[in-house]
Amino acid sequence: MIRVLDIIEDTMVDGPGFRTSIYCAGCRHQCPGCHNPQSWAFDQGHEMSVDDIMKIIEADPYANVTFSGGDPMYQAAGFAELAREIHQRTNKDIWCFTGFTYESLITQEQRELLEQIDVLVDGPFIEKLRDPDLLFRGSSNQRLIDVQASLYSGKVVLWHPDIAVAV
Repeated sequence: MIRVLDIIEDTMVDGPGFRTSIYCAGCRHQCPGCHNPQSWAFDQGHEMSVDDIMKIIEADPYANVTFSGGDPMYQAAGFAELAREIHQRTNKDIWCFTGFTYESLITQEQRELLEQIDVLVDGPFIEKLRDPDLLFRGSSNQRLIDVQASLYSGKVVLWHPDIAVAV
């Protein structure tokens, strides 16, 4: 079960193209200036099964998937199960927004979810680094990481709309 605040279909702000975005409840980062502070409480929203979420995801064959929040890494087991189902039953890519850094997730219990993600938008939102011109992120410390290439190479590989760039 995943505690969900909302599921937005056909959004274009949480990654490239049309996406089905699953917004979860709960975030301890509580970044000043967060665009979604109503997502901080872990008891908000409602619980949904992976099967119920999959029905929504599969209903739109053209939209990829984004996990957002709150912070999906606080519900890593449920989102890992959902991600496995998405990969087994569809050809959709998965983006995930988190306030954690990639480096902290690689050695933590959230690694199982991380291994299922295509692109990770990592790092806390830092209000003084806010830049409305950045692609798919709010502050310049946040990175768009090609997770599969990063896991393969052993170093962070940044995602770019045209190419992946190693750092």
